[in-house]
This record gives sequence, structure tokens and C-alpha cells, in this order.
Amino acid sequence: MTNRLYVALDTPDLAKARAMATRVRHHVGGIKLGLEFFLANGQPGVRQMAELGLPIFLDLKLHDIPNTVAKAIMTLHGIEPAILTVHAAGGRAMLEDAKAAAPTGTKVIAVTTLTSLDASDLASIGVPSSPHDQVLRLTELARESGIDGVVCSGAEVGAAHALWPRGFFVVPGVRPVDGPVGDQKRVVTPRAALDAGASILVVGRPITQAANPDTAAREIEATL
Repeated sequence: MTNRLYVALDTPDLAKARAMATRVRHHVGGIKLGLEFFLANGQPGVRQMAELGLPIFLDLKLHDIPNTVAKAIMTLHGIEPAILTVHAAGGRAMLEDAKAAAPTGTKVIAVTTLTSLDASDLASIGVPSSPHDQVLRLTELARESGIDGVVCSGAEVGAAHALWPRGFFVVPGVRPVDGPVGDQKRVVTPRAALDAGASILVVGRPITQAANPDTAAREIEATL
């Protein structure tokens, strides 16, 4: 089975990202590059990372009017990431246009509720729903919009998968048993997330900040 563990390389330092990816490449299925990496290194940096031969998850979380998001995605055709994120809160038209603009082989995935948010955080921005209910509402919107899947925490992936059996589910905020949670508020273990319906798991600091990143990635891989 394809390795469904992606390592999050949340750094603006291209050399550091390449070194880390090279170190763990035999125990991960892909690499996630976020906003800080992209703003620092742009498409040339993504191309250099792609040279390592691992699928690229470009986590830009695009959120703007439909036309702007579509045009932004069209500029990515030169790198064709395996996975690209947009915000589900951008609405149906934005999601539809994002999918239409994406390269054929790119999965467009909608971010539902960030794993750093809990119910009080949602209430503070005018969303009265619980994180669970908000994730399901936005998962249904994503499914109806014709994109490929959603990003949600492991706490909601089971219910989201039941709602959308053919969806592609990205689960971040995954932490090994007894691992520190950092700034994440809704976390599960890698095995629990996979059993609940995750398509891929995204792990950052438990690998990248480990004393031996290669060993950390291998140990997580072994639990899957």
C-alpha cells in the first residue's frame, strides 16, 4: 500500500527543507509545503523540492473571490502539485472555479475548520456551530461543489467520511501517542486517524523536530 504519511516542512529555508525531505524520504509518502515556504521560495523552490521524487502537497489555503482564486491556481500549472488546498469558507462558486482551474492531476482539497480552533474560537468569529458540525456542513458543501475532498481533524474525519465515502480526507494535527500537541487543539494518533477514514496524514514537528527525524518517521510509519 502507498505510504499515506506526509511530512510537513513548515520552514522558509529551502536548504533546510531539502535536507529534511532527503533524510526522511524513505519513510514518508509525500511532503507538504506551506505558505511560508511558498512565499520565501515561490515556484522555483517547489520545483527543487519536486526533484526529490516525492508528491508535493501545496498547502496555500487559498481564499478569495472565485476569479482571483481561479487565476492564482492557473499559475501553478507549471508545477502541478499532487494536492492543493483552498478554504471551504470561500463558498460554492469559489470551490467550483478552483477545481476547474486546477491541473488535471491535482486534487483540490477544501480546508474546513483549522485544527488550531475550538468552539470558543469559532464563536468569536460569529460561527455558533461546534467544530464537528461546522466540519460536516463544509464537507457537504465541498462534495456538492465537485472538488476532491477536505482537510479536517481526526476528531471529525470519521463522520466526514461517512457523509462522503468517496471523498479524499487530509488529516493534519496528528500526534504520536504521548507526543506534545503544541498549538493544536483537536488531535488524534496516526493510527486512529487512518482507521477513521483518513486518506493521508500530515505530521510536522513530531518528525522535523525529533532528535532523529528519520527514526521518528519510521516509527510513525510502522504504526500504520
